Amino acid sequence: MKNWWPLLLTLVIQAMVAMALLTLPVMAPVVAEAMQVSPALVGLYVSVTYAGAMVSTLMGGATVARLGAIRVSQWGLLLCALGLLLCAVPWFPAMVLGAVLIGLGYGPITPASSHLLARTTPKHQMSLVFSLKQTGVPLGSMLAGALVPPLLLIVNWQASLAAVALVCVLCAWVSQGLRADLDSDRQSDAPVHWRSLIQPIRLVLAHRALLTMASCSFMFSMVQLSLTTYLVTFLHDDLSYGLVAAGLALSVTQIGGIGGRIAWGYVADRWMGAQRMLLLLASMMALGALASAFLTVDTPQAMVVLILVAFGASAIGWNGVYLAEVARRAPPGTASLATGGTLAFTFLGVVVGPPMFGALSGLFGTYRAGFIGLMVMASLSGMVLFWSQRTARHAA
Repeated sequence: MKNWWPLLLTLVIQAMVAMALLTLPVMAPVVAEAMQVSPALVGLYVSVTYAGAMVSTLMGGATVARLGAIRVSQWGLLLCALGLLLCAVPWFPAMVLGAVLIGLGYGPITPASSHLLARTTPKHQMSLVFSLKQTGVPLGSMLAGALVPPLLLIVNWQASLAAVALVCVLCAWVSQGLRADLDSDRQSDAPVHWRSLIQPIRLVLAHRALLTMASCSFMFSMVQLSLTTYLVTFLHDDLSYGLVAAGLALSVTQIGGIGGRIAWGYVADRWMGAQRMLLLLASMMALGALASAFLTVDTPQAMVVLILVAFGASAIGWNGVYLAEVARRAPPGTASLATGGTLAFTFLGVVVGPPMFGALSGLFGTYRAGFIGLMVMASLSGMVLFWSQRTARHAA
């Protein structure tokens, strides 16, 4: 790379918006008790945030071209901060609006970082560099799981949300110092209009490799966000874990995701290639979901941690390899556009996944049913990747 500043800055920004998004789900049992609602409604929160993210990620390519990747990221951080403050208002409509704003802030962060890293990263390092940057997502989730439950023991849940909002604002302020250099390629006259919502989707549909990545990311994201959204509640309600212990278990799962993202990016660059790496990860997700479905109160804690680390390594570790492959397969100069188009499918999976997990769990009276559903989705994504590779080999 020309330098490591773009990677470091995009990593920190990614971690902060991920922490902002996961803060409310981590404190779901406490907030649900205060609001007198079911903790399973956290799935609705995640769906609303990612519905907002779907819209803003499609606009990511156009807004990055006009404003620059750093400026778009700063606006994303500020929207997340405002959304957290609204979620701190114990009034359901305000919390819904807050969820929308968090999603609008979260959506353009990845297209912006892909644009920046595609300019500064040699092609033979792309899987590793993109994987390193994407460790920001599990890092932010790990911070939420490790810091928010203890914070709740000190201050109430509204003050906890406000504290995370403040850190988002500080991150936006610090990034201003690098904006002039890193946004030097912005085009102030680049058009931004509603047709920009359609352009990324057209690009994905026109390229078979991008469409394969998009469809797999749809199913992978169902697994990932269902796991991170419901893990604390599952451990608390079904396995009788304390809230702090369940939050730490989420952090352990995210540590697996961080290690996985780095390892899978390195292995994909050096040996396996992105397609075969993603097929292996789909198989690991299916096995992890199946193993999680059979956890009980009597399962030794060491075994629970081992399963969650392995599950997290695959279910949270796939994104860097996927995003690098999207940037690699995108036509020259369209990395942010292609990323935005494929991420729309990714976020659609998030909109569908947690409510499906919650519905299955509610229907059968246990979160184990939700994990069986995740196993099915991971298996389907593996089949898509397998047949895609087989078709490509025959065509060659």
